[in-house]
Amino acid sequence: MFGKKIFIAVAAVLALALSAPQAKAKQDILFGGASIVGVYYQVALQISNIMNNEIGDKYNYIGRPTGGSVFNINALERGAFDFGVAQSDRNWQAYNGAAEWEGKPIKSLRSLFSMHPETVMLVTRQDTDIHSVEDIKGHRVNIGNPGSGQRGNAMDVLEIYGIDPQNDFRAEGLQHHEAARALVDRNIDAFFYTIGNPSAAIEEPATSVDIRMIHINAQGIKDMVEEQPYYIMTTIPGGTYRGVDEDIETYAVTATVVSDEKVDEQVVYDMVKTVFENLDALRASHASFRNLQVEEMLQGLSAPLHPGAKRYYQEQGWM
Repeated sequence: MFGKKIFIAVAAVLALALSAPQAKAKQDILFGGASIVGVYYQVALQISNIMNNEIGDKYNYIGRPTGGSVFNINALERGAFDFGVAQSDRNWQAYNGAAEWEGKPIKSLRSLFSMHPETVMLVTRQDTDIHSVEDIKGHRVNIGNPGSGQRGNAMDVLEIYGIDPQNDFRAEGLQHHEAARALVDRNIDAFFYTIGNPSAAIEEPATSVDIRMIHINAQGIKDMVEEQPYYIMTTIPGGTYRGVDEDIETYAVTATVVSDEKVDEQVVYDMVKTVFENLDALRASHASFRNLQVEEMLQGLSAPLHPGAKRYYQEQGWM
């Protein structure tokens, strides 16, 4: 009799538990950035923080460090990530089947919005004899890790300046944070870097050694910018980095948040809506984001818009 009462009580508890409303599981969203010292990682991290703060009951955003633009685009196609950050030129190449995607276009790539402009830089120590791009011949120079947009930009610069990375200098394939340390430790003499300003990857070595930044403004560079809609000529103002007092002329791409057509429209809509409704928080989260403006964030999108993003922009009357 006693056992029967226990059975009835347990059954009643189970019935109540089964009839109670069940909390809906959060959806994990993976967001690919780049090197942990780069601004791409900050894009993924800070947007993830905003999403978790604002609608964390629905989604669990996770910002991940990655190998960069090419890695992120390929990961999106495989479904390994939901969102990623990639350079505007790399997006164009992937969607149109150029560069690493020659003959294999990723037609499922979709744009959401642009972030900060990113300058292509060549940084060296002041104790080297590198005063121009041509001067890197015979030196140890980091051109970026394979699969990064930075490496693609470096290769474009080298081609325009007629420099052979196989024979004219010792090319290294380090990630951003490794290159900064290698410059300080004199394991390399210079590095190419594509990044928004100001960047900790430049500020940190500048506190340890005297640095010099090199103009990347040959006529061939200007011609390339004129031909390609995803490039602009720009200037890094003197004083942006310790020891670099003159304005440095170079060119830039745009950091773009991208996704894949397979990602659910509502997921994308929720993300875009939340970002733009909390734009002040995003601006305040990192120095590279302080000047974000809506109209500029809808420019430089070199792959088609995702329907979720397009729906929000149409609701706002922005397109």
